[in-house]
Amino acid sequence: MPDAHRRKLPIGIQTFSDIREGDYYYVDKTPHIERLINQNKYYFLSRPRRFGKSLLLDTLRCLFEGRQTLFDGLYIHDRWDWQQRYPVIRISFADGVMQSREGLDERIREQLRVQREQLGITQHHKTDIPGEFSALIRAAHQQYGQRVVVLIDEYDKPILDNILVPERARELREGLKNLYSVIKDADPHLHFVLLTGVSKFSKVSLFSGLNNLNDITLDAPFSMLCGYTDEDIDTVFTPELPGLDREAIRQWYNGYRWGGSEVASVYNPFDVLLLFQKREFGPYWFESATPTFLVDILKQRGVFTPRLEALQAKAQLLGRFDVDDITTEGLLFQTGYITIKDVQEPMLGYRLYTLGFPNREVESSLNDLLLPVLGISASEAQTHQLALFDIFQRHDLAALEAHLRALYAGLPHDWYRNNPIAQYEGHYASVFYSHFAALGLDMTVEDASHHGKVDMSVDVGGHIYLFEFKVVKQLPEGTALAQIKHKGYADKHRASGKPIHLIGVEFSSIKRQIVAFEVETLA
Repeated sequence: MPDAHRRKLPIGIQTFSDIREGDYYYVDKTPHIERLINQNKYYFLSRPRRFGKSLLLDTLRCLFEGRQTLFDGLYIHDRWDWQQRYPVIRISFADGVMQSREGLDERIREQLRVQREQLGITQHHKTDIPGEFSALIRAAHQQYGQRVVVLIDEYDKPILDNILVPERARELREGLKNLYSVIKDADPHLHFVLLTGVSKFSKVSLFSGLNNLNDITLDAPFSMLCGYTDEDIDTVFTPELPGLDREAIRQWYNGYRWGGSEVASVYNPFDVLLLFQKREFGPYWFESATPTFLVDILKQRGVFTPRLEALQAKAQLLGRFDVDDITTEGLLFQTGYITIKDVQEPMLGYRLYTLGFPNREVESSLNDLLLPVLGISASEAQTHQLALFDIFQRHDLAALEAHLRALYAGLPHDWYRNNPIAQYEGHYASVFYSHFAALGLDMTVEDASHHGKVDMSVDVGGHIYLFEFKVVKQLPEGTALAQIKHKGYADKHRASGKPIHLIGVEFSSIKRQIVAFEVETLA
């Protein structure tokens, strides 16, 4: 039976004891934690920011320290040996921004000092960082008579904070490698190790021989270790649901998946908790940290924005991330802006992932953020969006044509000269798609495989709009509308009973304006 009692919302709370002792909502993650602890010893888990990684580590800390009362009523309570207690070393790089190797080394030494203090270890011989970390692990094992648990939070943040300055990022990577390399030789003294972060740096570049580190990022059994499922929303948070559109919650915030379609998708907890507190929909996770380095990289690479809804990548690409080698797909996936939609295995051992936006929040927010990169300033974007929304409310196709013509006419000529993204073939189609997507409309991209063209359906206000956008040299070719008909895009929508508008748009790359706008409405 769901609990009808309204509790406090644990927004930003990463301390397990605070949640359990303070009458906060808590989604029981201990079934997954029990499986984790019983299967292996060394783990690595990557998840985007604000997904509950820090709370997961704190839960593990309390469990290994034997704080039994905190687990009353949870799955693991009767399945855990509370007589066994382990010394826990917890290191976190979540706070602050480090911009030098000296600053990083100072932070590490301070954390090791705090851990010694908390474990009551008095002996300390000042040496280098690997020596001090190694001595701490050995001393904790000796003092407690039990092997040590090591939990490292945001293991990669010092590198990510400096990713646009490769030289500095490499320097900080070496400093972290200095620390993490200790883990391999400390094996006789270790009981359990978990490192979490946003990105997955290669073992070679960061873990120096720690080949037994089990990366569970894409493992189906652990796909729900962080985040809330639909079932969690409907049971744990039942008292918060009245007055909110349940389907809208799903469309806006659900959709993150780390595995094939058999794996349940999850919600970002930060989004859900803020929705329940504020009682209105907003891009809470997206706005909690603007991904400036992400936008810079997409701009540099001239990304074709309609393809963000249907990227494909091998497993190796998703898991490879380094200072000098960041794939666009890997970057977007690891930072949480795209997620897994489907997994195929065309050959044994060769897994191909189809990726796309997890939900409406990310699709509309990221496209909105990319509009200035595509030539539409933030202030103009808002004016254009309000106008587009009004047109769709009235279903005024003549106004839609005028609006789109004005949108392209307004792209500044200087911008074309000075901006590398304007040279990419897909630029004009990207403007078209991102302008619609930024509005948060219910959209589907049918074919984004060719730069310069995009087939798109928009379901808005009880009408369905099917667009074919083509880039031509100078003169209209009259093929855009013909192609929608030829491909039979309308067929799948006929059963909806909604009016269907077929719209073929042709854009001249030389004149930089719309040269054909053909419309046909199916009753």
